Order: sequence, then structure tokens, then C-alpha cells
Amino acid sequence: MKDLFDVSGKVALITGGSRGIGEMIAEGFVTHGVKTYISSRKAEACDATAARLSEIGECISIPADLSAADGIGSLVDALRSREDKLDILVNNAGATWGEPIEDFPESAWDKIMTINVKSPFFLTQSLLPLLENAASAEDPARIIMIGSIDGLNVSALPTFSYGPSKAAVHHLARTLAAHLADRHITANAIAPGLFPSHMTAHVIDTMGDNIIAGTPLKRHGRPEDMAGVAIYLASKAASFVTGAVIPVDGGLTGAKGTL
Repeated sequence: MKDLFDVSGKVALITGGSRGIGEMIAEGFVTHGVKTYISSRKAEACDATAARLSEIGECISIPADLSAADGIGSLVDALRSREDKLDILVNNAGATWGEPIEDFPESAWDKIMTINVKSPFFLTQSLLPLLENAASAEDPARIIMIGSIDGLNVSALPTFSYGPSKAAVHHLARTLAAHLADRHITANAIAPGLFPSHMTAHVIDTMGDNIIAGTPLKRHGRPEDMAGVAIYLASKAASFVTGAVIPVDGGLTGAKGTL
């Protein structure tokens, strides 16, 4: 039982790992002995984060643009050239778009659905052989999808494709869980609430105090909050957990009163 949360020696890939939620998870993994690959579209940022985390443990940068098939292919090929198995895949790379409903463009809808839903599916598909090589009945390989509480609740912001895309991410996790269980691969989703990041900077500046006031635990998320739940899902402690969507939001979706 003392090794229940031990993830040392595992190999992980985190997309969108150079900043925000992805960087929080990457730092948690690296600190706890996971050989961690991070990927992001901006090579300079990806390399810089990997260099910083390499002072703690083992972190390798593989920059890639996952919005297109060739970017997914280059990431998969680069990982295959270095590893013969993958214990943990964190599908975190994502994007958002806000604009009044009258002006919301079709291109934005397509971009968000591609990056947030389509790309994680096809990356997962391409990495199945490596995940299967790591999988066993005692210690399954893990897929962790990063959704959002906007996929559970309706956001007040005019981000009309973001919430539906994250709801799709949650359901994709359940679908993968059902179809990959017999291969000893689990799939779960994390639905973050308010965490400081580049993506949420505008929200924090304009609405942060109100969101925190309406959050039962009266604060925003911290890096260790996100790292903790990801480490749990990657550890033996969660080997019997699959198809779950875990809100990490200070009680905003599950413990907020109606009065």
C-alpha cells in the first residue's frame, strides 16, 4: 500500500506541456520520477520548459503542431524513435475563442473542434501500439484527457465552441474507456476550474474575483492541485478507475449551493 501513488519509472507524453495545465502536470510527473515528454506548437517555449524541468528530473521537448495530421505524425515518429512503450498519454493541448454570437466565425468553430477533439483522438489512435506495450491487467496504460468545467456547465463567456468541445472531450474519454478496456488501457478526464494560465489570464483579470467568490473553497486552483489528480490517475491507486470525469474546481460544479 505504501507504493500506491508511486509513478516513478513510467514514461509519459503531455501535449500542450510547455505552459498552463500541461506544465503543471509535467512538473508533477517529473518531480515524481516520470520520464516526461512534452509537446507544444511553439518550439522555443517547449524547449525552455523542458530545460527548466530537466533541472528537477527527466523532461524532453518534442515540438509539434497537432492541428494537422503531419504534425501528429511527426510527434508520433519522434516518440517511437525514443521509446518502445508509453505508460501515460495526457491529451492536454487545446484552444479557445471568444466572440459575440453574431460575429462568431465558422473558422473559429472548426479550429476549436479540431484542436480540442479531433487531434487528441487521432494522436491516441496513432499511439495505441506504444500504450499497449506498456499495459497490463495489474497496471494499465493511462489516457488522461483534459476537459473543462465549461464542458459540464454553461459558461457566461461567448466561447460558443469551447464548452461543446470540452463536453465532447469528456465523452471521448468515456468512449475510449469502453473500447480500450480489454487492452488494459484506462481513459479518464480531468475537468479543471479556474487555474491561472495564459489561456485564463483575461478571465482572471475581468471575472476572477467573482468566480472565486462563487467557488465553495474560495480560491483558484494551484499547480499542485492539478499535478495531484494527474498523479493519482497515473498511479496504481487509479488502476480500477476508467471512464470518469473528475472536476478539479474547488467545488464549483459539485458543491455550490442553489440558495
